Amino acid sequence: MKPLAPIRVDLQLIADMIEPGSRVLDVGCADGTLLDYLVQFKQVDGRGIELSSEGVNACVSSGLSVIQGDADTDLFDFPDCAFDYVVLSQTLQAMRAPRKTLDQLLRIGGHAIVSMPNFAHWRLRWRLLTRGRMPVSDALPYPWYDSPNIHLCTIRDFVALCGELDARIERGLFLDQTGTPRRLGSVLTLANLLGEQAVFLLCRNGR
Repeated sequence: MKPLAPIRVDLQLIADMIEPGSRVLDVGCADGTLLDYLVQFKQVDGRGIELSSEGVNACVSSGLSVIQGDADTDLFDFPDCAFDYVVLSQTLQAMRAPRKTLDQLLRIGGHAIVSMPNFAHWRLRWRLLTRGRMPVSDALPYPWYDSPNIHLCTIRDFVALCGELDARIERGLFLDQTGTPRRLGSVLTLANLLGEQAVFLLCRNGR
């Protein structure tokens, strides 16, 4: 087994939500950091789908089972309930149709885990108010003209979308600007102001 290497805080929170030995699909798995961690330390049956050839090559070089594909179109090809968990990390805002993507995650997996930046964080609000320009931050590092993020949303927006899709939030966490995780809670005002990003464990109601 490889020596344990630290991974990003949000990826660690995702990993902590996944049961050992599960079937996992990592959508937009990039270089496979999370997938490799899950395979090594949670013994999951891990698969990935990644758009960039560089990411796919890095994953395959590490011995991971990853295919090249476009999540906006290729998720429809997966059968219902094919995985225990389907992960979408920091990618929902780059999807052409986020609502359809989330619906597919909930169809394919018994659980969906989604992490996302929060555009309602107080620092972003303040910069937009005082400077009148689209803000840039660690969670949203691109200038507006060069950003892959085309559907920015807030924690409140995402929770509302879950309601529209009849998805139950089994666990919700937000990370403040220090990277400290906090429970989402029933009152979203604090999370929406203080959360730079959030992580959600979801399932379809009735499952």
